[in-house]
Amino acid sequence: MKFSCLMSLYKKENPAYFKVAMDSILNQTLLPTEVVLVKDGRLTDELDAIIADYVERYPKLFKIVAFEQNRGLGLALRDGVLACSYDYIARMDTDDIADKHRFEKQFAYLEKHEDLAILGSCITEFSTNPDEPDTVTDLPCTYDEIVKFSKKRNPFRHMTLILKKSAVLDSGNYRDFLWFEDYDLWIRIIQKGHKVENLSEYLVNVRADDEMFARRGGWKYLKQDIKFQNFLYSSRYIGVGDFWLNCIIRTIMRIIPNWLRVCVYKNKLRK
Repeated sequence: MKFSCLMSLYKKENPAYFKVAMDSILNQTLLPTEVVLVKDGRLTDELDAIIADYVERYPKLFKIVAFEQNRGLGLALRDGVLACSYDYIARMDTDDIADKHRFEKQFAYLEKHEDLAILGSCITEFSTNPDEPDTVTDLPCTYDEIVKFSKKRNPFRHMTLILKKSAVLDSGNYRDFLWFEDYDLWIRIIQKGHKVENLSEYLVNVRADDEMFARRGGWKYLKQDIKFQNFLYSSRYIGVGDFWLNCIIRTIMRIIPNWLRVCVYKNKLRK
């Protein structure tokens, strides 16, 4: 089955992490037909050198989409989707590690469930050593479970997904919605009536250090969080009760100290 793998990167990416993530894609038992790399603004010389090396080694595999200015992940992925040549698009982030059988397992499932617009998976998470995950994250797998879960929390992990380009475009594509570009799109895909599922297997090992949890705190993040809850409520995806409960919980999570936020995520929201 032919498919694209879509990644976006900007100048603050860690070059070593990027190489590990990219190698995990190139070592798959089922390789993508193309890898679409979106350069969201000018990169460092080191990152450009790494990309040039991959393009030289795999001259027919890579498609580079480059922008002079950093515009944010939502807009970068929007144009990345448009640049993908195939209807199936595998997402991957630049600092995570895909299990070598990830694509093989996901596409074996998709061959039997061609009506799915999104297929994700569960994940493991590590802070220092990828061979020693700290936690695992189980996610809802069936359509009904996902819809119910999505009214409270994000039911997918972005870096695990296989998306149907046609369904993404039918739902309006990615938008500029800081920190919620993915969640925003999943809700619109569900509202359009497309089917979505997760596999129960752990197919991506996600880098989750204290810095990642720190980015999920603060007043700026809270403002976006409330903005997203307003979107859910105004589009009638959630009712007034869920709206206020979600806002209260998120306000607490964004303003508590980072050490406490890490404890909550790892001990209450993970396994």
